[in-house]
Amino acid sequence: MSATPQSPDRQHPVLLEISGLSVYYGDAVALEGIALDVRRNEVVAIVGANGAGKTSLIRAIAGVLAPRAGSIVFDGRQIAGLPSHLICDAGIGQVAEGRQIFPTLSVMENLELGAMLPRARAAARQTLDEVFELFPKLRSRVRQAAGTLSGGEQQMLAIGRCLMAQPTLIMFDEPSLGLAPAVVRDVFAIIRSLHARGLTIVLVEQNVATSLKMADRAYVLENGQIVLSGTGHELLDDPRVRSAYLGM
Repeated sequence: MSATPQSPDRQHPVLLEISGLSVYYGDAVALEGIALDVRRNEVVAIVGANGAGKTSLIRAIAGVLAPRAGSIVFDGRQIAGLPSHLICDAGIGQVAEGRQIFPTLSVMENLELGAMLPRARAAARQTLDEVFELFPKLRSRVRQAAGTLSGGEQQMLAIGRCLMAQPTLIMFDEPSLGLAPAVVRDVFAIIRSLHARGLTIVLVEQNVATSLKMADRAYVLENGQIVLSGTGHELLDDPRVRSAYLGM
């Protein structure tokens, strides 16, 4: 294992490539010299303790945080520093920590907002049918205010809204946070289903064991730097990971 990106293979070309990425909050370092890659149709997990820089990495990719230095190339295009709506329209979706739905809007209005990007408008009706096929509960609640849904239903809505934008890659930031164990199992089953449909997944998740079992590859962040990388199973068996994150 190493802390550097691995060479791509022909079946899975690199979709997202990050090199030398540094992000600061004022004078405080959030990320320093990050280098990683995500290949098409992979699940890549980002593992680390609270404050390690995981969410900062997601936000920098999404265009919410402006990098101080470094390169973020998505599907052959440099996106570092672009505004977030252009990054979304390039094909990167995000299911943010805490879901961040619009609670006073209806389920349908939340979903419609997801399809406002130019890349998504033409096929919005078809995508909506696909979202309802994936989440039948949302179809029966289209007029209900999103804030009155259960936590699990709100997470379904957040995922559905992301899918309405027709992303190529979806970043999940703590998708199981605050959910009951049975709902957590459903959420991970949905992520597996999306991956099986051909989507590329970047997964930041507090449940380290589950995320590493799902991941093709994973990176460990500590204090804003990548300290380990490898396959999900390699990191799951690594004594440093087991001691630090699995209590073994």
